[in-house]
Amino acid sequence: MGAKIQGAGTSKIEIQGVKQLKDVSYNVMPDRIEAGTFLCMAAINRSNMIIKNLDTTQITPIIDKLEETGCILKTQKNTIEIKAPKKLKAVDIKTMPYPGFPTDMQSVFASLLTTVKGTSIIVENIFENRYKYTQELVRMGAKISIEGKTAVIKGVKKLYGANVKATDLRGGAALVLAATVAKGTTKIENIEYIQRGYEKFNKKLENIGVDIQIKN
Repeated sequence: MGAKIQGAGTSKIEIQGVKQLKDVSYNVMPDRIEAGTFLCMAAINRSNMIIKNLDTTQITPIIDKLEETGCILKTQKNTIEIKAPKKLKAVDIKTMPYPGFPTDMQSVFASLLTTVKGTSIIVENIFENRYKYTQELVRMGAKISIEGKTAVIKGVKKLYGANVKATDLRGGAALVLAATVAKGTTKIENIEYIQRGYEKFNKKLENIGVDIQIKN
C-alpha cells in the first residue's frame, strides 16, 4: 500500500508517514485456531474429518501433537484429513509464542486429553490464570489437577453431561468438545464467549452430526 514501516519481528516498530496509501487486494488468512478446534473435535470423537480452506503450514504444532496421540493426518496445501483411532496416547504440551504450540489451543487439547488413557501434562507459558475451564471439565468427570502453570490430566473412560459455564472463548470451545462425547445432556452457559470466536459454530457442528441447540 506504500507505507514505510520497519522493525517486523523486533520489539520496536518505526513508521514514517506518507502522503497517500494505494489500493491493494488482500485475502484474510484462515483461522488456524478454528481449524485446530475441529481437528480436535474429530479426535475426541475418534472419527474422521476433512477440513478445507485452511493453511496447513500455520498449524504444524497442532498437527504434530495430534500425530503424537496416534491420529493419522494427511495434508495438502489447503486441505487436511484426520483419522482418529479408538485408542489414543497421552502427550505433553508446552505453549509457546508462534510458531510454537499456540496458547489458544491448550484448553481445546486438554478437553481431548481428558478422554485419553494415561497422564498428560500441559505447561502454559504465555498467560496466567488460563485454567479456569478445568473446573468445569471436572464437573463432567474429568480428572485434572492444577499446580501453578502446569495442568496434570489423567484420562477417564467417560465424561458425563452437566451444567457448566464458559469462562472464556477457548475454554468454552473445550466444553463443547467435551459435551459431544459426554453421556447425557450438557448445558453450557455464557456462550457469548464462544460465539465471539467461532462464526456459526452451532451450524457447523450440526453439519457434522452434533445434536446441539441454542436457547435464549
